[in-house]
Amino acid sequence: MSEQKIHFYKGPAGGWGALKSVAKHLQAQGVAVKGAKTLLSANQADGFDCPGCAWPDRDHRSTFEFCENGAKAIAAEATAHRATAEVLGGHTVSELAEWSDYDLENMGRITEPLVYDRATDRYTPIAWDDAFELIAARLNALSSPNEAMFYTSGRASNEAAFLYQLFVREFGTNNFPDCSNMCHEPSGQGLKPTIGIGKGTVTLHDFEKADAIFIMGQNPGTNHPRMLGELREASKRGCKIVSFNPLRERGLERFADPQDKMEMATLGSTPISTNYFQLRIGGDMAVMKALCKRVFELDDEAVAAGGERVLDLGFIAEHTHGIEEFEASIRAESWEALEAESGLSQEQLCAAGDLYAQAKRVIICWGMGITQHQHSVATIQHIAALLMLRGNLGREGAGACPVRGHSNVQGDRTMGIYEKPPKTLLDRLGQVFGFEPPRENGYGTVESIQAMLDGKGKVFFALGGNFASATPDTIATWKALRNTDLTVHVTTKFNRSHTIHGKEALVLPCLGRTEIDMQAAGPQGVTVEDSMSMVHISSGMNAPASEHLLSEPMIVARLAAATLKGRSKTPWLWLVEDYSRIRDKIEEVFDDFAGFNEKIKVPGGFRLRNTASERVWNTPTGKANFIAYKLPTDTPLHQARARLRGDEKTVVFNLATVRSHDQYNTTIYGNDDRYRGVWGHRRVVFINKDDLKAIGMKAGEWVDITSVYSDGDTRRAEKFVLIEYDIPRGCLASYFPETNSLVPLSSVSIGAGTPTSKSIPVVLTLRTQDAPLPQDQARSVAGVSA
Repeated sequence: MSEQKIHFYKGPAGGWGALKSVAKHLQAQGVAVKGAKTLLSANQADGFDCPGCAWPDRDHRSTFEFCENGAKAIAAEATAHRATAEVLGGHTVSELAEWSDYDLENMGRITEPLVYDRATDRYTPIAWDDAFELIAARLNALSSPNEAMFYTSGRASNEAAFLYQLFVREFGTNNFPDCSNMCHEPSGQGLKPTIGIGKGTVTLHDFEKADAIFIMGQNPGTNHPRMLGELREASKRGCKIVSFNPLRERGLERFADPQDKMEMATLGSTPISTNYFQLRIGGDMAVMKALCKRVFELDDEAVAAGGERVLDLGFIAEHTHGIEEFEASIRAESWEALEAESGLSQEQLCAAGDLYAQAKRVIICWGMGITQHQHSVATIQHIAALLMLRGNLGREGAGACPVRGHSNVQGDRTMGIYEKPPKTLLDRLGQVFGFEPPRENGYGTVESIQAMLDGKGKVFFALGGNFASATPDTIATWKALRNTDLTVHVTTKFNRSHTIHGKEALVLPCLGRTEIDMQAAGPQGVTVEDSMSMVHISSGMNAPASEHLLSEPMIVARLAAATLKGRSKTPWLWLVEDYSRIRDKIEEVFDDFAGFNEKIKVPGGFRLRNTASERVWNTPTGKANFIAYKLPTDTPLHQARARLRGDEKTVVFNLATVRSHDQYNTTIYGNDDRYRGVWGHRRVVFINKDDLKAIGMKAGEWVDITSVYSDGDTRRAEKFVLIEYDIPRGCLASYFPETNSLVPLSSVSIGAGTPTSKSIPVVLTLRTQDAPLPQDQARSVAGVSA
């Protein structure tokens, strides 16, 4: 582990620092040679899809496309470490619950199925047949199928996800809490009524043609490093890259491509953002309204001067609905209100609006800095509206680009992992597989947690993921999981969720994406769908970590066969002998997958039809819809500040949870955050230096963080060190999952139910009993261009 220190990082994103980091992680996992060879097969036509993010691949036939965090994910999966039954059984679960997230996963790959032994408080081996029989018995003993919750991670393949949703619906429920509920649900819910499809509209080709790329609420240097390659090329050809982010992030400033020999040899780098606007946390909707307002003003000026119109009147007239009400709502917003809510001056907002208006082709990208807010759906609909004002949908080099997280989170939703399934999907499933699917909407993530708290959820089954660490309101979530009769987790490695279990618990180890999946018909490949609707095949090349591992499709099929024995017409075990049979069934259910098995033989796969990119609008009006909202001024942050305004000693901050650079979602690869200058620490709070002075605290001192919601419950995260950082006043940032406990289950995005983890009203309390760090180690100006 790294020495604990806070030290300014001077280098660019990528570069030699990235190569050094990858080498360190490969060495730490004991796979220096094997890991390097494995990396060369990542994202290749005859290799495997990176188990990390869902950013598309430029060319599956190219040489290795370097990505630091993808390499960490591969190293973690290909590790030489083994969490055998003997290793895990050497500790009680109570002991393991005290370990850090890093230490739990660093034990390595689980090698055989495990069952919790309450008498000894340990996990012990169990045969696969016995595990399936136990789960089937508990499921079939439920008074209603709706007492079971079936969670899905975004790393599950299309084949596994399709079988999973089919099994669960044949079992009789639509309870599908999944990772989309916690990340990009607002993107789908915002875009569907606006443009008729819940996905982005662009391809990588559009990035080559864009005149401007706007990046909202996203840190690609850590979360989607391969995206930096596209941004680098766009920057080099003169494309304007306009970033909106509260924190200064190195990946949005400078990038050195590890595959560029000249850049590496000269220690050079390429500037990324041409303009960087540090808005306040939660100020994104105000920014979108301001940019729309500026476009209308510029159009007024053009009319007055007799010049070329700024609005694309042809596109608006032919392809949109609702412009009048929307325009009135935008014009009614005052610049003073937009400044107050965004944290940017009118001059800055107008400058950003000018950049948008001057570009003929614009892409707007966003991540969870947009989606995990109370008004995220409305914000995304304003992003779509801004694009519509100048016809930047269905045009080469332009469009909407929600950047998804895990490698197949979008594909899982395409396959039917959704608690509110459309009637057309249920009808087709019933026709193809000869059963009557349940029609009642099921539980999403937050609803599932509440159901388990209320005793309505008796069995929790997780196909991948780390539910206990990914979810909000940690104490409530853990209580919910412990309130169940049975928890089951399909996984490759041991994690926090396996220590937070029901009265009975199973841990079922599966193959990883990098491993050979051998079935009756020979080696199998699985498919995934990336953020831009490209579907391609992934085939592992490493020997499995253990002879006792099963693939995710096989685990689902055997569970379905055991649970639905005698009442299902589906040939579960026959389907998993050859995954092409599963794909044939997918093709029967989803028209867009016609010719599925043939199409994936082409390197790079194929793109699913995207109606919005064709200017076909599958909405009730038959057009793309402008949707008007007032600027929100009564959020939990507004409410908390109003309640506590009379207390001069209490300052309410707005906290956003973020990832460190040694992290992907809840997986902790190490305790460093290189680009932000944090080494060996995770319990940190980034704060503006002027805020430190205002509250009478100093960098290096330790604090507790308490959220202040109107429900009156006390939610506290203890012992975090204050780090001076370039972040707007009134704003804080800290890592998750350490700060997930601060978000109540009830605080969700309107219309999507996503936890508001990027906007948490909190107060800080000094811990006087803890010695402060030396102040020169508690200042970080990471992100300020050197």
